[in-house]
Amino acid sequence: MEQINAIGRRKSSVARVYLTEGTGKITINKKDITQYFPSAILQYVVKQPLDLLGVAEKFDIKVNLYGGGFTGQSQALRLAIARALVKVNAEDKKNLKDHGFLTRDAREVERKKPGQPKARRRFQFSKR
Repeated sequence: MEQINAIGRRKSSVARVYLTEGTGKITINKKDITQYFPSAILQYVVKQPLDLLGVAEKFDIKVNLYGGGFTGQSQALRLAIARALVKVNAEDKKNLKDHGFLTRDAREVERKKPGQPKARRRFQFSKR
């Protein structure tokens, strides 16, 4: 199997994934996953598609990850891994789709408007 690449986005985070056959090592920006995401919850989010298909120990994953915060980054990485796994085996697509791992969450931050302190919040009205 050659190297398979995929991309995942969430909020302002972008994850580029390179999947090769290996022992289950996940490297994010040249750091181990436990160093990059110290939180067990974020590590769980990243590994969800791998655990669902039972291929966590079958592939080595190298990731370039930038933009956004840690939650958006972990969810972008989850989408990228799911897309790469579909490229490896197309029969897994239905299972991943049913669990919502192939859906791009399109919600973005609403822009701030002029004359207001935030996107929707207005300055306090004063009658007198």
